[in-house]
Amino acid sequence: MKIGFIGDIVGKPGRLMIKRHLKRLKQEHFVDFMIANYENASHGFGLTEKNCIELLGYGIDMMTGGNHSFDKKEILDIFERYPLIRPMNYPKATPGKGIYETTLLGHKTAILNLMGHYTMPMADNPFTMIVEEVEKLKAQGFKHIILDMHAEASSEKQVILHMLKDDVSAILGTHTHVATDDLQIHEGCCYVTDVGLTGCRDGVIGMDSEVPLKRVLTGLGGHFNVPDECKALLQMVVFELDDEGRCIGAEKIKIYDDKPKIVTQAWMDI
Repeated sequence: MKIGFIGDIVGKPGRLMIKRHLKRLKQEHFVDFMIANYENASHGFGLTEKNCIELLGYGIDMMTGGNHSFDKKEILDIFERYPLIRPMNYPKATPGKGIYETTLLGHKTAILNLMGHYTMPMADNPFTMIVEEVEKLKAQGFKHIILDMHAEASSEKQVILHMLKDDVSAILGTHTHVATDDLQIHEGCCYVTDVGLTGCRDGVIGMDSEVPLKRVLTGLGGHFNVPDECKALLQMVVFELDDEGRCIGAEKIKIYDDKPKIVTQAWMDI
């Protein structure tokens, strides 16, 4: 099976790139199931029900979250109605779930959402929790396990790779909005430190550059805004899994609003 994964969708420019390109990309790359990260989809902070319906209508099958999952409080009431998850290491009383379970082409498949420690909200230890959760899934017969590792520190994502490379199918890094050039198949596990944002590419992490510049030059903060107009891109990873849940191929796809599509093959680390 082939799975597609889109990192942080940032605001309206990101949603428009999904609208313009996703259905064609799914056909061109034979994607069976499409995952995306929603946590910045509504003007850069959280997700509204309107935008949730919009993105699902463009061909996304389910969505993962992160530290901005709860910025729009209406999400508290929509977790049960749409295929959305949030980081599993939020407290147990937090609305929503951290695991999405389904069957794809006859295979029991689980998509997990985990949040790192560094600069993130208070949450349970992601490293001890994820080991226990993956063990439970494997005991239930899940071989196809996909993890969105939402973390600031690249070292935390790399630690997760070495902890779980034998037990999960793919580890896709999100949160920093800056794509890394390390897409690889590491002993049968698809891994990339950060998929990168889908949205404005000519500002600062998808936002207008005015407030970030003011902050570093004066020490005074402000509200980050997604520009109404900008140069945009869409970034996603497509990876292929065999019947045992091991990755046998992966590629990074970049679509610019004014340039040809760029496809980069993963390197093998056996």
